[in-house]
Amino acid sequence: MPAPLLPEKAQRTTLSKLDRRRHQRVGVNLIGRFMLEDRREYPCQVIDMSPGGAGIIAPVTAMLGERVIAYIDHIGRIEGQVARLIKGGFAMTINAPVRKREKIAAQLTWLANRHELNLPEDRRHERITPRNPFTQLTMTDGRTYRCRIIDISLSGAGLAMEVKPAIGSPVTLGKVKGRVVRHLEEGVAVEFAALQTEEGLHADLA
Repeated sequence: MPAPLLPEKAQRTTLSKLDRRRHQRVGVNLIGRFMLEDRREYPCQVIDMSPGGAGIIAPVTAMLGERVIAYIDHIGRIEGQVARLIKGGFAMTINAPVRKREKIAAQLTWLANRHELNLPEDRRHERITPRNPFTQLTMTDGRTYRCRIIDISLSGAGLAMEVKPAIGSPVTLGKVKGRVVRHLEEGVAVEFAALQTEEGLHADLA
């Protein structure tokens, strides 16, 4: 006789819908970077993803079975192996415990709904007032720039600064990873790699 359905399993409807085949892929357009076994980092674009795998467009080729570690905007760190080669890149598995896969499923669902509802990138979340408007922007090569926060939300920030890094540049604002998505008259707009909490932002931007 089958075991009764547990309440927590009943809450995993979204995951089960995305988690077919082993997992059904969701079309996305996410920027990130990844590292192969040679330990060199490369930029990448994720074109589809599920809690169990991702399709990645990359500037270098990979070998079947090669270990991959990637940091993807909105998703964070994922790890797995190259499962097959595709045009211009590869498909990778995602090795993660159930809790991590549930978080990925929830984030993919949010991303899909965001695009369906056509929510503007700069108004997904209400603006908050930073306790200290001054912080530091760090580039991947270690260069740092002092900047002033014009406005900020849980998903990104507008910054006043003299230097304007190229759109798409990975950056770290305080301790929060993100990327430059727009140039403003007096600086840049940064989108965070993952949704933040208000208390976390106050601490990480100090």
